[in-house]
Amino acid sequence: MNILEKAAKKHKIWVNICKSFGLDQATAEDLVQELYIKIHYLTEKGTDISYGDDDVNYYYIFKTLYTMFLQLKKKRNRISFVSEEILANIEDGEQVEFARVEKKFNEEFSKLHWYDQKVFEIIASGTKISELSRKTTITYISLYNTYRNVKKLLKKKVGL
Repeated sequence: MNILEKAAKKHKIWVNICKSFGLDQATAEDLVQELYIKIHYLTEKGTDISYGDDDVNYYYIFKTLYTMFLQLKKKRNRISFVSEEILANIEDGEQVEFARVEKKFNEEFSKLHWYDQKVFEIIASGTKISELSRKTTITYISLYNTYRNVKKLLKKKVGL
């Protein structure tokens, strides 16, 4: 029996560990499934995470689940959700104002140099500046300044 099968036999334990972090049942199940993928990947590379001959390393599993939980929590903190109540309470005047601001933003954005547009789009979409810097060999400070300056200019032009 391989290590993945041994880990799967203790599925309920792993889910309960995830639930002890404060996750609901569905998210806990998803996190454990991600754990299985990670275990499969590691065993394919030749990493041994077993404890003796007949058991999995509980400490390793716990630390991996906890790290994955923290990463999930960090991602959730970066994402803002708008509730249905807030959307239902938006008045027509606010929608018109938003449309005006969006139109003005798009007009000003289209006037920018193509380089400034691309840097702003890529960073605003969630790509880290350091990651973009490594991929493009453009200095971090240059990308950071471009993004910051475009953001400042657009706020000024749009009136925010």
